[in-house]
Amino acid sequence: MKDRQLWKEIYEKHARRMFFICRRYASNNEEAEDMMHDGFMQIFKSLHTFTDRGEGSLRAWMDKVMVNTCLQYLRKRDILRESASMEYAGAGTAHLQNTDELEQAAASIPLDVLQRFISELPVGYRTVFNLYVFEGLSHKEIAEQLGIKERSSSSQYHRAKTSLAKQIRAYERKHR
Repeated sequence: MKDRQLWKEIYEKHARRMFFICRRYASNNEEAEDMMHDGFMQIFKSLHTFTDRGEGSLRAWMDKVMVNTCLQYLRKRDILRESASMEYAGAGTAHLQNTDELEQAAASIPLDVLQRFISELPVGYRTVFNLYVFEGLSHKEIAEQLGIKERSSSSQYHRAKTSLAKQIRAYERKHR
């Protein structure tokens, strides 16, 4: 009974943040909820392995478990392998001069719109983009995590940025 109360407290305190993490990797809210459910099950199952390293360490550990659960969810459904073949498909012609240009343009649009643009990326692009931008992984680490080539990770990241730039420019033109 004591465990259930602890689990409830952990869930209530962290569910919103965990949902947002899952939503970055999911195609829709229902898929994100499935991922989050699986993630919390994994967190509760392995809570005994958590080592407290001070303030914020539980949150960081839970974030990592949740991201890994999302990747496992995508792997189980073979979604990542399907989208890896998209690497060689055309991704449009809107190229950025540098990352700063994308960041500057992205800062000028509402966060919910930017989140929608990211969620609409093909799953492979979205996954690599999230791992690189939000999780801070290198392309080598991403390649190892996803079982793809480092070059594929880099290519999918650049195609995600190109696609986002195109969407951001279209949004800016429409809302001037």
